[in-house]
Amino acid sequence: MAHDLWNRDEIQSPCIKICVVHPEARLCTGCLRSIDEISQWAKMGHAARAAVIDTLPERRATLYKRRGGRAARLARDP
Repeated sequence: MAHDLWNRDEIQSPCIKICVVHPEARLCTGCLRSIDEISQWAKMGHAARAAVIDTLPERRATLYKRRGGRAARLARDP
């Protein structure tokens, strides 16, 4: 059972290989992690990874909320 040797009991990265940082939220639009979380992922323990994973659903909601459409954009731009 050589394949059992590589099974690890750790939380895998949520990366989906769509690596684009949202300019306002400063989160990756693919995995929803911050740049710091991405860079530290390999060093994080189980509890730290689980804490990040637990916050991802609420991050998605804030990242993709409706921002007011064209009227909001026009009000924002000088």
